[in-house]
Amino acid sequence: MRLPNVLGVPSRNREAVRVAVLADSDTRWKWGALTARRISPPGSPVTGFVLRGRATPTTRQLAEVGADVAAPREVTGAEFLHAVLQDAYDVVVLALVGGTVQALLHGLAGMAPPRRPVVVTGYVGVVYEKLADGLLLRHGADVVLANSRHDARRFRAVYEGVGADASAVVEAALPFLGGARYAPAPDRDTVVFAAQPSVPAPRADRAYLLRRLVEHARLHPHREVLLKLRSRPGEHTTHVEEHPYQKLARGPLPPNLRLVHGHMGEVLDRTDLLVTVSSTAALEALHRGVPTAVLTDLGVREALGNHHFLGSGLLTSWDRLDGGHRPRPDARWLADQGVAADGSYATAFDAARARVLDLLAAPALPPIAPYYTPATAPGYLPGVLGRHRLDAGEPPATSPVRRVLRDAARGVYRHGVQRVAPVIRRLGEL
Repeated sequence: MRLPNVLGVPSRNREAVRVAVLADSDTRWKWGALTARRISPPGSPVTGFVLRGRATPTTRQLAEVGADVAAPREVTGAEFLHAVLQDAYDVVVLALVGGTVQALLHGLAGMAPPRRPVVVTGYVGVVYEKLADGLLLRHGADVVLANSRHDARRFRAVYEGVGADASAVVEAALPFLGGARYAPAPDRDTVVFAAQPSVPAPRADRAYLLRRLVEHARLHPHREVLLKLRSRPGEHTTHVEEHPYQKLARGPLPPNLRLVHGHMGEVLDRTDLLVTVSSTAALEALHRGVPTAVLTDLGVREALGNHHFLGSGLLTSWDRLDGGHRPRPDARWLADQGVAADGSYATAFDAARARVLDLLAAPALPPIAPYYTPATAPGYLPGVLGRHRLDAGEPPATSPVRRVLRDAARGVYRHGVQRVAPVIRRLGEL
């Protein structure tokens, strides 16, 4: 089958490739599944896997992505490696935290199949912390996707700064940007606050933001004010949410303030101002031309991630928003951040797709060679691998009894991390 030229790369004889995606949370599944669709030829079958752990997403969270990928199968890291070896995937997309990516890279390197898959990884959103740590843990993948020109420069600088090969870094964009351009409606005035699970983390800070949102709704009784939540009760996200807004908002709310769930794109369809501390939802809104504000009320701090928006023109406070201020984004900042508000998004993944196809067309792929080895990081790497049990070569096949006991133990652990530990921490604050 000859690939059509709509791929943005030269045509070549190549059957549709088989892609496997492994994710460890709802947002990373969204990034991984949509990335797989954008970097592979049309019609390529995509098989999904989710890593069994604390943040394993629910069926609803998985379906909300809309990537036209069948429900993923829950696996351990060793079981995933076994599936890659047995089913001979052409491309593997690792949508995981950095340590897990590193462990799987070493696991893939140790398998040495006759023809290994092309390995692709990256970040689900704004990279505002642990830049060097996260990047070096991802080194060894064939393609490390950068979501913007800004990120591509930073990624290459980190790799080159330690003397590592930086050729895997490929500039792309966030794969979930899209939707209709913003068009004001005469009978609509909607402000949306995009909540984040762990930013800010302290209960007092989250209570403050909620109080200001309530005050904003009361100051503007004819304005619809929405608190967009990331998850429903009982669901878990990439980051642990110790103080959910739905629990903080138990008192009476203004009639024009509502808590909403669901797909962010559908909420943005009716948004006239998107307010956040540092959510990736800001980039989704900016891509569509939706007015966007990034709050400075709790400071401009690395811990909050809003320092990423320095120079954007979007930094402001609730006081100014209450008074009618609407930030105007800086056009140069937008272009550098991969927002692609100028219409260039249609070609944003051409370079990544071309890189993948070139690697697939090569007679053989070089061995996976992560920067971290027993020689470069003897005091760090063993701990990373040990936490994922890949250094011990855990057998992919386990007995039914052992599997049941293992799953039960993980269930108890997950309950402790998600339910019991936050309660104990809150008691400690009293």
